[in-house]
Amino acid sequence: MQREDVQVSGSRQRTAAVLLAVLVVAAFVLRFLRLGHWGLDIDEIFMRRDSIHPRLTNPRPLLYFVNHYLVLPFRPLDELGIRILPALFGSLAIPVLYFVTRRLLNARAALLAALLLTVSGLHVIYSQFGRYWSLVFLLSAVYPYALYLGVRDRNRSAVVAGIVLGVLASLAHPAAVLLVGGPAIWLLATVVKPHHLRALWAQRRVRYSVLVLAAVLVVIAIRFVPILQGWIHEHDANPASGQFLLRKHMPLGIKQTFYLIGFVQGWTFSVVLTAMVGIYSMWRHHDRTLALYLTSVAVFPILFITLASTRTPVSAYYLVPVAPVFFIGSGFFLDRLFAMEWGERPRWLVPVTVLALMMIEGAPTLVSQYLNGRRFDFRGAAHWLRPRLGSRDVIYSDQPVALGFYLPHHPVGRLRYDTLTLAQAVDTVRGADAGGAALWIVAPAPAHALRTNLRQGGLAEWIYGHCQLRNSIGMGRVDFRQQYLQLYQCPPGGTRPARDAAVAGPTAGRTATPLSASRSR
Repeated sequence: MQREDVQVSGSRQRTAAVLLAVLVVAAFVLRFLRLGHWGLDIDEIFMRRDSIHPRLTNPRPLLYFVNHYLVLPFRPLDELGIRILPALFGSLAIPVLYFVTRRLLNARAALLAALLLTVSGLHVIYSQFGRYWSLVFLLSAVYPYALYLGVRDRNRSAVVAGIVLGVLASLAHPAAVLLVGGPAIWLLATVVKPHHLRALWAQRRVRYSVLVLAAVLVVIAIRFVPILQGWIHEHDANPASGQFLLRKHMPLGIKQTFYLIGFVQGWTFSVVLTAMVGIYSMWRHHDRTLALYLTSVAVFPILFITLASTRTPVSAYYLVPVAPVFFIGSGFFLDRLFAMEWGERPRWLVPVTVLALMMIEGAPTLVSQYLNGRRFDFRGAAHWLRPRLGSRDVIYSDQPVALGFYLPHHPVGRLRYDTLTLAQAVDTVRGADAGGAALWIVAPAPAHALRTNLRQGGLAEWIYGHCQLRNSIGMGRVDFRQQYLQLYQCPPGGTRPARDAAVAGPTAGRTATPLSASRSR
């Protein structure tokens, strides 16, 4: 009987190893497919700049230096070069999540968590995006759980590994350090009781641990508090200094609700919901300590960053370190489904159906990734504009750095909701009419209700009344995100119709260009 048990165990291990190998191969294919096909996003351009000239004073220097010393000597940081390491880190996250989840739970839960991550559309997007987010996810999928296992199993090597990887994660992005905030509070609230303090302090190991923890907290405060203060001060001093058109200010509470909905929608509602149910089931029936630890790891960063959004702009990217918790919890949920005795036959019919429905929810985003890379095609817009531009033409774009990167010899102004600036630009090109100058506007096409549009400040009305749509650049997607760029030409000459004066706002009284006067180059 014992020999049969050993044989069954060995067979299961071989099956798990084969399935993991299949997932790893699929992960590499999905993350390297069409990797260099799309133009650079504005954040990738900043990544390229900081990787060519890295600085230790940068608050997130890790990937910049890795790019500089490992990629740049062998390949230029172009559309492919800037994304090689993110794709590699994203692919490695699948086996890493498997081994971590297997140590925390079991092999089946680990395989299911790894499967969900393999086909996660958002994780593929981060892996094909020339920034540090796939690296942040990778390190965040290890270090807090290495610390947990080290303390639980009294494994000093795991603790050291957790500390080292935690430092690297914080150097990849400061948001990763928030993962230890919840466990620290939970530990102080549940383990360190006042009447136990004297007995604990008498132990040399406890004193050393407290000193190390205090040193870590001091380092965190010295490094990250100034970063947060500088971030808030920068946005206070320059509230519209970003590269993108901003949505109209939303009331307190509504903004935070949309922020959290956007985060959940990105990783899919099914993964987040099943993770919450899975962690609850873990707390009730499996391992209460682990369930509380996972909850503390997730809740503190979510609350901290959501509260920070009441004071300063934040991005859904800042919650990337939390995401591994949801895959671990969802893997446990599916593992419980497979363990249940269902009346239907075959036994796996119900859990496989649930798994298929979860994967289908994210399929449109995954398929769409290979259509346009979830980015606006400023490279295509620049390619279309280049032969039509005159030396005196004026260009405005909501992402001037991205468009300007592909038009290096032509300055690109920053598009804002101030129509007076555009009216002055029209006056400028009118004065250069003898040279055939024109004003060009490159802006995102209206998409869905949650996306920034051009209606604020009368910008859309001004463009529709003064300019001619010359082209739309982009590739259609099969999910609800559409990312077309519209290229408008605003030639000088003519008189604005009387009806435009009523909607011109601050530009009232200025002369407009009727569509009939437009020139085609």
